[in-house]
Amino acid sequence: MHPARSPWVVTFFLLAVSGVAGADTPVQRQDLVAAQRQLEAVERLVERTSASATVVPGERYHFDYPRLLADLARVRVGIEHFLSPARAQPRESTELSDHYRIEPKPAPRPEDKS
Repeated sequence: MHPARSPWVVTFFLLAVSGVAGADTPVQRQDLVAAQRQLEAVERLVERTSASATVVPGERYHFDYPRLLADLARVRVGIEHFLSPARAQPRESTELSDHYRIEPKPAPRPEDKS
């Protein structure tokens, strides 16, 4: 898959998972187990894509794969906690970062000698 398409896969996955969040049935459990498998596949895809991605010197932006992988891990852990709760009360969730664009820091300019 082309590296530029991988965010679309993640978006599709997150939309699919959000669609099962409203139900509280055995079907929901099956759907969430299937979502876990899909999430693992997306994580492998993102890892593979990040390994082959190159940062071009002087490029203004590049995709922040480590941050995306951290957010995917949070989603996976949330599903795991739902499927095997350690306690009766739901935990407070952390927000996803939603900022995957990294801008390089400007190169230091030589000081003007006047």
